[in-house]
Amino acid sequence: MNKLLSVTFLTGLLTFARMVAGFIVAKIVAIYTGPTGIAMLGQLQNVINGVSGLVNSPLNTSIVRFTAENYRTGYEECAIWWRVSIRWAIIIYAVIAPMMVVLSKQLSSFLFESDLYYWVIIASALALPFTAVGTLINSIINGQQLYIQYVLLGMVSVIISSMIMISLVVIKGVEGALIALALQNAIIGIAMFGYGLRRPWFKLQYFFGNISKEQSKIILGYTFMALVSALTMPVVLMLIRKFLVMEVGWEHTGYWQAVWKISETYLAVVTMSLSIYYLPQLSSINDITSLRKEIYKTVKVVMPIVILMAFAIYMLRDIAISLLFTETFKGARDLFLVQLCGDVVKILSWLFAYALISRGETKLFIASEAISAITFILLAFFCIKFYGVQGANIAYLANYVIYFILIYYCVFYRLKSHRCQ
Repeated sequence: MNKLLSVTFLTGLLTFARMVAGFIVAKIVAIYTGPTGIAMLGQLQNVINGVSGLVNSPLNTSIVRFTAENYRTGYEECAIWWRVSIRWAIIIYAVIAPMMVVLSKQLSSFLFESDLYYWVIIASALALPFTAVGTLINSIINGQQLYIQYVLLGMVSVIISSMIMISLVVIKGVEGALIALALQNAIIGIAMFGYGLRRPWFKLQYFFGNISKEQSKIILGYTFMALVSALTMPVVLMLIRKFLVMEVGWEHTGYWQAVWKISETYLAVVTMSLSIYYLPQLSSINDITSLRKEIYKTVKVVMPIVILMAFAIYMLRDIAISLLFTETFKGARDLFLVQLCGDVVKILSWLFAYALISRGETKLFIASEAISAITFILLAFFCIKFYGVQGANIAYLANYVIYFILIYYCVFYRLKSHRCQ
C-alpha cells in the first residue's frame, strides 16, 4: 500500500496542476461564453473523448499490461504487443475518420442544434493520429512504471493545453474554445513524439512489422473492452444533455455540466492512481485469494479518501462556483449533493470493475457496461421529466448503485469460477 500511496501522491500533484489549470480555464470560458458555451464544450468534449477513445482503445490497457510484464526482459518482447496494438489503432482510425468527415454536418446539428460547426468535427478527426501517438507513448511510460517521467510529461501537457485554450477563448470566444478542444490533444501528442525520439524504445522496428494471430486476438479482447468504455459514457452523456436541453434549456444544462466538470476534476486524483498502479498490480496477480485481498485492501485505502474529498467539495461548493465560474452559475449549488453521492458509489464500483479488465474478462465487462449505459439512459429520461435538471443526478446515483451490484456479482462469479489466469 505504500507504493499506492506514493503513486497517489505523485499523481495527486499532477491532478492538482490539472485542477488549477482547469479552474482557470473554466473561469475564463465561463466569463467569455457563459452557461451555453460550457454546455456546448461539454458536447464536443464527449465526441472527442468517444472517438479518441475508439482510436486509442488498443493503445491503453493492453500496452500498459504487456509492457509491464515484458520490459524487464527487453523491448523486443514488448514490441510484439506494441505492433499488434498499433495495427488495430490504424484500422479503427481508417474506419472512424472518413465517417466523421462525411457526417460532420449531421453531427454538428445533433450536438449544437446547428450545422455551422461542422468544421470542428472535421478538425477533430484530422487530429486523432497525433492524439494516438501521445497515448501510445504515455502507455509505454506507464507500463515501465516511470512515474516521475509520467507526471512531468503530464505537467507539460497541462501547460500546453491550458495556454491553447485560454488564448483561443479570449480571441475567438465560443468558436475559439471549440477549436482549442479539437486540437489541444493533437498538439500534446506532437510534443510527446518529440520526447519519444530520444528514448531507446522509440524505434521504427518496435512499432511496425510482423504480428501473430494469437496475440492479435488477445489485443482484440482488450480493444473491445476499451471500445465499450470509450463509447458508452460519452454517448450516454450526450443523450442526457439532449434530454436536459429539451426539458430545461441550455442554461440549466450548463449548470449540470459545471457540477459534472467539478466531479471529473477531483475524481481524476483517484482514477489516475488506479490506472497507473492498481490495474498493473491486479494484472500481475495469478491466484484468486491474492486478487481478492488486493481489491479489498485497495477499497480500504481509496474509499475514505474519496468520501473525504466529496464531503469537502460539498462544503465548499459555493466557493467553488464563485472561483470556477460566475454568479450566473449559482443555480448549480443545489445539484452537488446527489452528484457527489453518485461519485462515491462510482469509484467503489470501479475498484471491482478493474478486476474484470485486468483478467481480460471481455464478455462480462462488455455486458456490464452495456447494461449500465442502457440503465443510465432510461433512468435519466424518466427522472429528468419528473425532477428536471436534478433528475440527471438522481439517475446518475441510482445507476451506479445498480452497476455496483452488477459488477460485484460479476467479480464474485469470476472469483468463484477458479479460472483466475
